[in-house]
Amino acid sequence: MRGAGEREVLLVVHPDRDATTGAARDVAARLAAAGIRLRVVDDEVRRIVEPPGHDLPCAVVAPYDNPAGGTELVLVLGGDGTLLRAAELARPAGVPILGVNLGRVGFLTEADYDALGETVEGVVQRRYRIEERMTIDVTVTHGDVVTASTWALNEASVEKSSRERILDALIEVDGRPVSSFGCDGVLCSTPTGSTAYAFSAGGPVIWPDVEALLVVPSNAHAMFSRPLVVSRSSVIVVHVDPHGSPAVLTCDGLRHFDLERGSRVRVVAGGVPVRLARLWDGPFTDRLVHKFSLPVTGWRERHARRT
Repeated sequence: MRGAGEREVLLVVHPDRDATTGAARDVAARLAAAGIRLRVVDDEVRRIVEPPGHDLPCAVVAPYDNPAGGTELVLVLGGDGTLLRAAELARPAGVPILGVNLGRVGFLTEADYDALGETVEGVVQRRYRIEERMTIDVTVTHGDVVTASTWALNEASVEKSSRERILDALIEVDGRPVSSFGCDGVLCSTPTGSTAYAFSAGGPVIWPDVEALLVVPSNAHAMFSRPLVVSRSSVIVVHVDPHGSPAVLTCDGLRHFDLERGSRVRVVAGGVPVRLARLWDGPFTDRLVHKFSLPVTGWRERHARRT
């Protein structure tokens, strides 16, 4: 049992990256030196942070039913995919997530690997602030039967289940049909997800503090197949044609559900946000420029240098 006032952090790591082992051991040693106990998700991670011959305190394997419950923070070593998996653990407990990027873009993560020491020190000193990110709640019905109920931080994607087929879909917003077409899929995204799959499908970038939902058709065979930005209070429904092909629903690339012909996928703003821990001040604009390596030197500056 933890003593009164004892601090505990849940560590979630990407299991297949070479950098993970060294980073996890470094984090474990720094937290132990600060008197913060480590909780891990399974025995494999426990073996990583407690290698033979190292004098580290025993890491506690998290309880299966509530891995993040009672912890101060979920610390993630990996990319956005690892952070999304950690969000499944942190969201029910209301615990904030702080990510250290060991992947490529790492848009959701707060720091890169070369700032690992500063990041852990920020955790030790509790120098982080909490930012709440909007989620979506997703319900699938077939007739009068609810066949699935889930959520997403980034997006819910309704896609054709077979490469050779076309998904025939009807998009409805607030009880009114908007457009129907054949397509590869339809993405329903949060502002956070606008820089993920929806961005790759041609959707706009939405600043995370904008209260809105985004609908992005993917490779639609239609004249009107533009992305739609609708109110946070809107209800989006994607209808799968009852005479067309079956489909599949994927949320955050993690949770998958087969959709029968005639299924309805209802998407609304989520009732429970995901809490992200932030260490560094600065506007979203700077994060966007940094993560996508955007050119910010205009023709005026180039001309001035030449003259």
